[in-house]
Amino acid sequence: MGSSYTVQYVRKAGGPTPGQVQQEVEAILQGIDQRFSTYRSDSLVGQFNQLPANRCQAMPADVLQLVRVGEQLSRQSDGAFDLTVEPLLDLWGFGPQAREEKVPDARRLAQVRERVGYTHLRIEGQQLCKDAGVEVDFNSIAAGHAVDLIVARMQALGVESFLVEATGELKAMGRKPDGSAWRIALELPRDDLQIAQQVLPLEGYGVSTSGDYRNYFEENGQRYSHTFDARLGTPVAHALAAVTVLAPTALMADGYSTLLLILGPEQGWRFALEHRIAAVFVNRVEGGFVSRATPAFNSIAGK
Repeated sequence: MGSSYTVQYVRKAGGPTPGQVQQEVEAILQGIDQRFSTYRSDSLVGQFNQLPANRCQAMPADVLQLVRVGEQLSRQSDGAFDLTVEPLLDLWGFGPQAREEKVPDARRLAQVRERVGYTHLRIEGQQLCKDAGVEVDFNSIAAGHAVDLIVARMQALGVESFLVEATGELKAMGRKPDGSAWRIALELPRDDLQIAQQVLPLEGYGVSTSGDYRNYFEENGQRYSHTFDARLGTPVAHALAAVTVLAPTALMADGYSTLLLILGPEQGWRFALEHRIAAVFVNRVEGGFVSRATPAFNSIAGK
């Protein structure tokens, strides 16, 4: 995943040692890499992406599960969120097959857009099929899925209180030894400094923040982020710098934070209210940032 992970847990007598937990967690992450990595040609996703149109490939249950989650998010967002944006990421310079970060010409963009669209995917039994030369990219939800798998494994090991984080997505269960809640800091979306915007006590929720402030390039004074609106084939261009989502699973927190970032400050806000999503939106304004939280977020945060 090109990132890091942390696991903090309260160890009881007879509970797993840190070495045992590390071994279990890294086995899960290696499995995620072998199934979902777009940077490995031998991963299951890498193999599927190399298939021509009108071909199918057998997939494990969790890959098919994430395809269904992606389809749900695509339908809910009228196609703005899409798991098949991999060719666009490469074209604009953000993907594993990228050559350089630059704005593509209109002809090349039109050609690549013909290979993008979640409706080109279908599930047949235990197989994932494509009717066009699409390439899937699960990076918008795979990390949340990894966190959920680690959470399930920690519980199976008999651990009741822990905080799991992978690539910034996280989930907390139980409480610390002194009885207090796990506390996580929401970062102000600046690319120069790490500043805590808000500190949140957390139990039983997955947390994900999506933003455009770390992975972007500039050309002719215009900022282009790695977050794409699949309906347009271009990076998002609006004032929403970051959005944090709380959800019962890290997978859905991960997916919805990406979806809301794509939709932007107005459309995303309306979507969050309509679907009762616990979210904080951080918008760029002259001289800084302004944040606002949905009622669902405030009720969880105790405000």
